[in-house]
Amino acid sequence: MSYRKVLSAAGIVACALLAPPSLLAQSSYLDVYIAKVKPEKAMEAEAIAKKITDANRRNNGDRVIVEETSYGSVYTYQFITQRGSYADVDKGSDAFMASLNKAFGKEGSQKLFNDWSNCLISASSQLRVRRPDLSSKMPSDPQAFARLVGESRVLRTLIIRVRPGHQSEFEAAIKDINAHADKMPNTRPVLVSQAVEGANDGAYYITFLRKSLGDFDSDVMLKDILGEEGMAKLMKTMAEVEQSSESAIYRFRPDLSYAPDAIAQVSPDYWNHKPIMATAKSKTKPASEAASAAAKSSDKSQK
Repeated sequence: MSYRKVLSAAGIVACALLAPPSLLAQSSYLDVYIAKVKPEKAMEAEAIAKKITDANRRNNGDRVIVEETSYGSVYTYQFITQRGSYADVDKGSDAFMASLNKAFGKEGSQKLFNDWSNCLISASSQLRVRRPDLSSKMPSDPQAFARLVGESRVLRTLIIRVRPGHQSEFEAAIKDINAHADKMPNTRPVLVSQAVEGANDGAYYITFLRKSLGDFDSDVMLKDILGEEGMAKLMKTMAEVEQSSESAIYRFRPDLSYAPDAIAQVSPDYWNHKPIMATAKSKTKPASEAASAAAKSSDKSQK
């Protein structure tokens, strides 16, 4: 979701010229907005986010999947949209802003953004490029990929920041792991992306999608994939190339998302979230209707 994200055209051109050809050839990006909410403003932030989400859905704005931290930096939300190109960033942002302006007007939208900003400790945005060449068992079929995401409820993301000048060694190590994992029937997809804009600090994002937290219990351990000798080699490599790392587990928030149709159709009851008020209205008659019905019933009994 493009919460007032602004990408500098000059910066984009410069980074595009400097980016490795292998990254440019992937042409599949994740547009990520990360918001860390003040604990005392958590309820207010949720209410604002739901207003924005409702307007974005009703007016067919930008497609977004929202994640909230379960284990990691608490009160943190990630709003993620898929982009096919840099031009798609503008298209998505325009659709998002048009949906809000239609619902609230320009001044109302601006007020919502101001209220949202007042709830935050920090906010940042990134553009990450997908790296299928570094991923393991990544579905190549768009429908299969949508099914993988649509059936998932939680995900773990491991962020590894690589020391400058050591990317080739790190990528070689990842490819070696995949060469072993891809041959094992009980290993599952591992998706890799890389930051190219906004936080281009050599970070790689390694993501594991699962249907539940319990689903992590059946993961194949890295030592079982590589064996003792391979594990020792990997540890030596990582000691040389890794600058820092961190891990977090997120849960999807379908009530704050407007998922792409291909994903939503996998589990429509989960992704096509219906506002509580709308559900309540469908099941409960308004007070005026109830009073009118009671009056009619009383008239009939008197007759």
